[in-house]
Amino acid sequence: MRLPLIALALAVGVLSLGPAQAQQQQQQQQQPSAGGTPEQMPFNIPYGSDITLERAKQLVAGAEAEGTKRGWKMNIAVVDTHGDLVHFSRMDGAQLASINISQNKARTAARYRRESRMFFNAYETGHPYVGTLDPNLVASPGGFPLVEGGKLIGAIGCSGGTGDQDAVICKVGADMVK
Repeated sequence: MRLPLIALALAVGVLSLGPAQAQQQQQQQQQPSAGGTPEQMPFNIPYGSDITLERAKQLVAGAEAEGTKRGWKMNIAVVDTHGDLVHFSRMDGAQLASINISQNKARTAARYRRESRMFFNAYETGHPYVGTLDPNLVASPGGFPLVEGGKLIGAIGCSGGTGDQDAVICKVGADMVK
């Protein structure tokens, strides 16, 4: 008995709206489209040889130097092409909760061969399906794929500040790879 009353109340509510308001409400309830079909496969970066420990240490050092210069305490992770940790650093005083976040940002960038910001943008534009892709996916700025000679060698992820602060620090490390 209760369900039909709720349905009736909703129907009366919709009917009491003007035609423009009802159409606007209906449009708000619809999910945005998934987009068109591209001609080329997006983010089709071929895999290369995994980043070495020595190289990963250099990238982390560059990112740490930028964090120190700006006074931003960061957790910085470098992963291989599979998203497995190669090198990690937690700057003194960096927030502990950001340890896993930095590693998962790097893992997201490596496994999906794109910046972690792309997933943040998808959420922001109404595409919540992103949350179903991988339980370790981090949809936040601060994860960058490392592409050398047109091939993916790993990724770097930073966390500890705002998403944009994380991205600024990590981009310094990512830009060290050409």
